[in-house]
Amino acid sequence: MNIKTLILIMINSLIVLVIALLSFSFYEQFSSVLNDRILAQLNSIETLESIQIENLIKSEWESFKTSDESSENMDSAAFALPDSIKMISGIHDFTPYHKNKKATIGFVLNAKKGRKIKVIDYSNIQEILLERTGMGESGETYLVGEDFRMRSESRFFSDKKPYDISVRTPGVISALKGINGRAIFEDYRGVPVYSVYSLIQISNLKLVILSEIDVSEVTKPLDRLKLRLMTLTLVVFLVAVTLSLFLTRIIVDPIKNMRNSLRVMAKGDYNQHIEYKRSSKEIKEMFDALSNLKASLQGAVKFSEAIGNMDVKTIYEPGSANDVLGKSLLTMRNKLIDFKNQEDNTRTMAKRLLVNGLENERRRLSRELHDGVGPYLTSLKHYIENNVEDELKKNEMKKIVDETISEIRSMSNALMPASIDDFGIGVTLTNYIENLNRSTSINIEYEDLTKQENSRITDHQAINLFRISQELINNSLKHAKAKNIRITLSEFDEFISLFYFDDGIGFDISTVKLGSGITNIKERVDICNGKITINALPGNTTFEIELPVES
Repeated sequence: MNIKTLILIMINSLIVLVIALLSFSFYEQFSSVLNDRILAQLNSIETLESIQIENLIKSEWESFKTSDESSENMDSAAFALPDSIKMISGIHDFTPYHKNKKATIGFVLNAKKGRKIKVIDYSNIQEILLERTGMGESGETYLVGEDFRMRSESRFFSDKKPYDISVRTPGVISALKGINGRAIFEDYRGVPVYSVYSLIQISNLKLVILSEIDVSEVTKPLDRLKLRLMTLTLVVFLVAVTLSLFLTRIIVDPIKNMRNSLRVMAKGDYNQHIEYKRSSKEIKEMFDALSNLKASLQGAVKFSEAIGNMDVKTIYEPGSANDVLGKSLLTMRNKLIDFKNQEDNTRTMAKRLLVNGLENERRRLSRELHDGVGPYLTSLKHYIENNVEDELKKNEMKKIVDETISEIRSMSNALMPASIDDFGIGVTLTNYIENLNRSTSINIEYEDLTKQENSRITDHQAINLFRISQELINNSLKHAKAKNIRITLSEFDEFISLFYFDDGIGFDISTVKLGSGITNIKERVDICNGKITINALPGNTTFEIELPVES
């Protein structure tokens, strides 16, 4: 093999190998990000629609329970409900008992006044499932019962009744086992789809909700990217071959001249004059060019690795205005930044929904304690006063009941202060700290600088500010060994400020293991789109929190 062929093979093999590896790496990274993004989008849609359906059914159920209707609100000729269903109060799937197998959800309530049965309007549920924003051309959300039969209309088989469509996919099987998740598998049509699935379980009702989109639709951008990468590889290869031919000619010609000179000298002619053009400068430039190419490719590889590790702050400059590869990498990085920002926003929204759900449950439990248990205890107290003759026992029993009522009120107030809805965060914190000052030796000062009229502090900001203050005070009482605590809550035109100070022992924020307390504080500040500054010096521990005023 001559040197020209060897150089051609080495140069072109190296270039093709590097370009192929880069193309494969970019394709894999883009594919992974796209898959994660699609599944995250489907998860958001499925979660939202699942919550809407659950809220709709629960709202209908609560309204049904409190209504005065005593008759069966259903077409008895269309259903064949067994006694085993009628005897169980709650929410049921009536579909298997409908003569035409029409998707139906019904309520059964057995009370002293008699039995009530009602069928809810299923079109409201279907309307929620038909919302396909962000699901492309092939996406759909549908419901499946425990019998692996559809409970909502299929957009692909509109001429079929939902009950006639069997859906025994891995997503349905997993969800019915209580395992929610997301995956790629074949749907009820036998078409590969991206799927997110979970179980809706309310009372006696169990339905699986799935949000799906065809894999073929999602992978269209990947196919276009693959074609472009193959075209780019071919173009680079053709250009590389042309350049290598030119370079090998520059390198080989001086070698041929030297070979001819050596042949003449071998014949004994030492006086011949053969024109010889030195090529050391050209060879040096060639190696310099290869060195620059290597450095450029190394930079591109490092940048692609950084992008693959989601280090989107890495600085990279294209080699020139015509650097197609460099511009493509920068474009990819910008898209990844957009994907990451959207993912962060989705994560923040999910945290906000979780915290709001938790606070709503606390509000419900507080109301149940106050309105449910409280009246019973009051009635018990009146009963004792009127029916127990032994004054000693009567006083002891009344004392126990009074202490129980007081404890119930404390528990209800800790779960959700009633004043926060009626009078706002300022008054709520004032009452809370006054109660603390009566039960602790630590001096707690609170300054309320919120607007008494036309306050722009929203309900979710108010409850989060209250929980943050609770957590800070609890940390000071348990860990800080503080003697004095100062809290100031201020409301300005553009932001809300919470300043907290204690003179405790402080902590080293760089080495201390932050427990769930400070973690919860940071998460609550984060879901309110706020900022927090912590100064943990001994004798001067401060937390400065700013929340933007929401429009």
